Amino acid sequence: MKMRLRFALPTFALLAATACASLIGVSTASAQQPAGIQNAWTELANQPASHTAFSFDRTMMQVAQALLESGGMAPERAAAALTGIAVDNYHYSEPAFYTPEAMSAIIASYHAAGWKHLVNANQSPESSAQPRGPITDLWLHNSGPNISGVVVLTRSPRDMSVIQITCDLRPLDLVHLSGHFGIPKVDPNAVMVPAPDGR
Repeated sequence: MKMRLRFALPTFALLAATACASLIGVSTASAQQPAGIQNAWTELANQPASHTAFSFDRTMMQVAQALLESGGMAPERAAAALTGIAVDNYHYSEPAFYTPEAMSAIIASYHAAGWKHLVNANQSPESSAQPRGPITDLWLHNSGPNISGVVVLTRSPRDMSVIQITCDLRPLDLVHLSGHFGIPKVDPNAVMVPAPDGR
């Protein structure tokens, strides 16, 4: 199962740079996923889903590191920059209703764990619960000036993907990875902004 998502390279670069700049000095802890988050993903929609998941093996990680090197990162830095990528895909037999209370609990969990939530400014609560097309939420965790964790949640009527990355990346390094290895492309019409405090 593959979700078709569009990408605007400048949009993603600007988003990552802006988010990182807003987080410098906020946290020096490593990116820890909130407790129970895997169960929270499965309970986000109002119906059961078929679920596929994979994590990058050593060979896939080496290919991802080669992408960073091709973007100008030193080989020794690229080897240490990515420590894990995990992808979870959910497919619903009928259009899903993404329960607002469940989404609020996920947002609160990430906020409590020190993650910064970015949302599409064009997204309404109604479209978030019953999307007509793909919508994206992004969480970033920083350790000093670098990004130590990225979570991308993409929801559409019948599909949901969660991509979790553990890393030590500069914001612009993310540009070299987007659109590869199941890491989704950002909708060029999205206007990603920091969510209100605590959301």
